[in-house]
Amino acid sequence: MTWRSSRPGSPGCSTMGTATIPISSHGRLMSSMREAGRRPMKVKRPIAEVTTQEALPALLRQRFDIFLRFAFREIAGNRPFTAGWHIDAIEQQLHRLRENDISQLIVTIPPRHLKSITVSVAWVAWMLGREPQTRFTCASYSYDLAEKHARDCLRIMDSAWYRNAFPHMRLTKRSVLDFETYAGGGRLSTSVGGVLTGRGGDWIIVDDPMKADDALSEVMRETVRDWFLNTLRNRADDDKTRYIVVMQRLHEGDLAGHLLRGGGWEELRLPAIATADEPVALTGDRFHQRFEGCVLTPERQSLAYLRQRQAEEPYVFAAQYQQDPVGRIAAFVKPEWFGHYAVEPTGGVMVQSWDTAIKTTVRSDWSVGITARYFQGRFYIVDVYRRRVEFGELLDVIRTSSARFGVTHLLIEDAASGQQLIQQLRQEPMSQVPLPIGITPTGDKQMRFEAQASQIQAGRVVLPQTAPWLADFIAEVTRFPGGKHDDQADALAQMLAHPPLNLTTWNAGPEIVFVGEGDDDYDVGDYSSDPWGAS
Repeated sequence: MTWRSSRPGSPGCSTMGTATIPISSHGRLMSSMREAGRRPMKVKRPIAEVTTQEALPALLRQRFDIFLRFAFREIAGNRPFTAGWHIDAIEQQLHRLRENDISQLIVTIPPRHLKSITVSVAWVAWMLGREPQTRFTCASYSYDLAEKHARDCLRIMDSAWYRNAFPHMRLTKRSVLDFETYAGGGRLSTSVGGVLTGRGGDWIIVDDPMKADDALSEVMRETVRDWFLNTLRNRADDDKTRYIVVMQRLHEGDLAGHLLRGGGWEELRLPAIATADEPVALTGDRFHQRFEGCVLTPERQSLAYLRQRQAEEPYVFAAQYQQDPVGRIAAFVKPEWFGHYAVEPTGGVMVQSWDTAIKTTVRSDWSVGITARYFQGRFYIVDVYRRRVEFGELLDVIRTSSARFGVTHLLIEDAASGQQLIQQLRQEPMSQVPLPIGITPTGDKQMRFEAQASQIQAGRVVLPQTAPWLADFIAEVTRFPGGKHDDQADALAQMLAHPPLNLTTWNAGPEIVFVGEGDDDYDVGDYSSDPWGAS
């Protein structure tokens, strides 16, 4: 067993065991392998008597790492191929799949690290040369990307060096998205959401199942997960089918996160900056020792560059580069920013903020109502309601909770289901429900929440020391926008953006009546003083 290590603070930090191998001349292949520290294949005759022309086909058939270099050259032309140790780590896991040591693999790795060429293109071409009866199903987030990977795979298989390495390989069907070998194997390509009726596979590869821009949409995340579980999973020929998901992490609830929570998956997690000291298995019983703080591929991305990206976009960096979408860096809010109270104050006014939904399916958003006492410039949260309910039940909840807490300032998002609630409450006869204030959202949820995060940091949101809803509330708000749900965060941002006014509006049927300070009679007026002690 061989160890390759890279210690932080030394010239070899994350670079030992990494080699750039030129393949512009096949005649230099053997010496290049020696320079990279790789052992050439043993042959019966002394190596000096074996020509490159004789050795190369056998090398390409038996060594995927050599095959990958030629595949890259075929696709990328004269661009240099940087053989980082991470490629070897991916290859090791692919061999484990091939040998049935594991059946389900997730590879999470930063962008621009050759994951697609390695897994979706070169590995498929190499396996079809060796085992032409193997059937691959390959999926990506878009038709165009799936087609590109398929064309690249065909280009490799049409090359002279490939035909020389696998002289018996021939295709009987050459459709780009669905080509077949003489032995019944082949490569079927599709996009996420595509139809696969009647088609099976020995290997199912999902490469980049979602665009980064779609990751914040719960609907899109659910679409990807449902398609994988209900469509792609059913394409397995038997219990020996191998599954690979290779992607950069985008969100806590993305496909990789969902599958890992369910268990049964092997994960090769390769953060751009190592977060711990750990050995990473390579091929040939070798290991690469990573040390905390060392860069995955310093010849491509320096530590200074990565730290700059981290400072500019902490959430994006935590997810896409560190493969940790929740991350050690809170996107906007840290848990310690919240204050905590043992006894609720008695002054101020009661405020309620609603982010509503009126569908009850498991895919639907939650209806969330946050009730707080606004006192001396702070919001003391006293209750959080969070359920999936129908319109009628939600209307009753707003009526009863408003009366229960003595709400004087009722905020409802004036969009979708909220519009119907606002209209209904404004038409009701006089009750203990204040006239709802419709809030028209501007910008997306992330922009609205980010604009209010400084208020939380300033200590203006105070939570009870204990409450049944407390843990979920803190978890969602501190993970936003990377968490699975965002309804509580949106309701909180709405409340913070619209603090109570000096006037309280009550519902009195068709007539709006304003109650002013110290008046026994109804009056319509502007009162500048705050009778509740708010500031």
